[in-house]
Amino acid sequence: MAQTKVYALATETKEDEVRHLTEKLGTLVNLHAIGGTLDEVPQEDLRDVEVLLPFIHSKVGPTELDAMPGLKIIATRSTGFDHIDLNATEERGITVCNVPGYGETAVAEYTFALLLNISRKVHLADSRTKRGDYTLEGLRGFDLYGRTIGVIGAGAIGLRVIRIATGFGMRVLVYDEVQRKRNRLLAEVLGFNFVQLDELLREADVVTLHAPSLPNTYHMINRETLSKMKRGSYLVNTARGTLVDTHAVAWALDTGILAGVGLDTFEGEEFLQREEELLGESGAEEKLRMLVQNNMLQRRPNVIITPHMAFNSNEALLRILDTTIENVQAFLAGDPQNVVRPRG
Repeated sequence: MAQTKVYALATETKEDEVRHLTEKLGTLVNLHAIGGTLDEVPQEDLRDVEVLLPFIHSKVGPTELDAMPGLKIIATRSTGFDHIDLNATEERGITVCNVPGYGETAVAEYTFALLLNISRKVHLADSRTKRGDYTLEGLRGFDLYGRTIGVIGAGAIGLRVIRIATGFGMRVLVYDEVQRKRNRLLAEVLGFNFVQLDELLREADVVTLHAPSLPNTYHMINRETLSKMKRGSYLVNTARGTLVDTHAVAWALDTGILAGVGLDTFEGEEFLQREEELLGESGAEEKLRMLVQNNMLQRRPNVIITPHMAFNSNEALLRILDTTIENVQAFLAGDPQNVVRPRG
C-alpha cells in the first residue's frame, strides 16, 4: 500500500528551490510553495498544513498556529528562529527544526565585503565613475592590516570572521561569555583575545555583530554602548536587525563616533516590501517611523545597506535546502534532528 503523503507548505521560495524540494521530498509530501510570506496565504488554505517550511520573514505565532490545527513540524529554512513563537509551538506539541551552520562561510565573507566597501569607499567610487567622474577626491580609505576588529559573538559565523580577520593581519578582540567559558583554547589556537564588551567597544576600530536575536541582545548596540566606542570607528551588522537601535546609530554618525556603517539587516526590514499595507496595522506609526529612519541612513554616503543577503550564495542556499529536507525526512521517520526549543 502506498504511503499517504502529508501536506507541506513552503513560503518565500524561488523556482529552483521548489524544484529541489519537490525532487527530494516528493515521495513523502504534497508540496505547495509560494513566493510570498505566510500571512499572504488565505486561512482556508492553511487548515490541512502538516509540514511548514518557512523562511525568516514568515512570522509564526499563536494566530498562525491556530489556523493550522494539523501542523506537526516547522522546518525553518534558516539558522535563526526568532520569527517563530517557540512557547506557542511547544504548548501545541509542534516540533521546530532549524538549519544550524549553513552560512558561516557566506555570511563571514559578506561581512568583509561590507567592511572592504566601507574601508576603501568602493560604493562611492563605483557610483562616481559611472557618472564619468574619475577624480580621487574624498575616496581615500584605510588598510585593515594592523587595525583592531571587535567580534561580538563567537559562534560558527563569528569564528569564521575571526579566521578571515587574522588573514588580513588584524588584531582580534572577541566578546562572547558563553564561548569564553566553553572554548578558552580557541583564543590561543586562532590568535584572539576574549574581552569584556566595554573593552571591545573602547579598543576596536571595527565592531562586527554575530550574535543571535534574544531578549538580552535586543538593542545591545544603543546610545550607551555606542558612546563607549572609539571615535571614528565602524560598525557592521550581518546578524539580526534587532541587535541595533537605528536611532542611536544615526546619532553616532551625526556626532562622529561612527565614521561608517554596513548593515545587511536592520529593524523593520520585513516591512519594506509592503509599506502600503502598514497603515491598517496595529503599531503602524512606529513601523513607519522605523522605515523613515532607515531611509535616512540609506541616503548617507558613509552607510551601506543591503537587503539581508549575506547568506545568499549558491553553496549556502543548497546547504539550507538539503538540511531542511533531512530535517523533514528525519521527523517523518520518527527521529527528529536539529530541534530547537524555548530558552529557559
